[in-house]
Amino acid sequence: MTRILIIDNDAEICSLLREYLENEGYEVNIALDGVEGVAAFRSSSPDLVLLEIALPKKDGWQVCREIREHSSRPIIFISSKSDVIEKVLAFDLGADDYIVKPLDMQEVFARIKAVLRRYTKHEVSDGEMVKFDNIEISLQRYELRIKNKPISLPPKELELLYFLASNYNRVFTRDQLLDKVWSFDYLGDSRTVDVHIKRLREKLDGASDKWALKTVWGVGYKFELVED
Repeated sequence: MTRILIIDNDAEICSLLREYLENEGYEVNIALDGVEGVAAFRSSSPDLVLLEIALPKKDGWQVCREIREHSSRPIIFISSKSDVIEKVLAFDLGADDYIVKPLDMQEVFARIKAVLRRYTKHEVSDGEMVKFDNIEISLQRYELRIKNKPISLPPKELELLYFLASNYNRVFTRDQLLDKVWSFDYLGDSRTVDVHIKRLREKLDGASDKWALKTVWGVGYKFELVED
């Protein structure tokens, strides 16, 4: 049974989410503050986390950072904050989605299914590997290695990098990348691609002068191999 951990200090919302999700066949655990949430994640190993930002004791940003230090399990932020800056920060920290309160239970359910479907796809991948100078990207092991050192990546960052590297020197628009990497059921917008490219560039910086993640202005992005 798929396990979902809800970390939110609003007991009423937690109760509503639990009732709805349990009726849909999920096992649900609840934590009402950030410290309890991190402990519950470590003890229960949930398949997905629904995470509020404004938490007592330890806020959602801190909780997300701590989870991402050890796990790539999906995280969906649920928050009353609707500013773009908040959403970008969430994705920058490794969140898989962001839902603005008040919550529509059917939307929450749809997004959970979409995120879990993408995550499962990572885990059952065909095992192909892409290799270039100083870089190896494996979907079977779900691993990025730079200069033979493992680099931790959230699920969508790895798949985005793998897709671009597998189709090197081809330019893809943001919408094409959303379709190919996030799939047609993604409910976010194209700025998500920009955030993930930015994070990948930070992690790949200085790895090699034989390839690069390039912006093609007015079009999109590509993994470019540099000719000798």
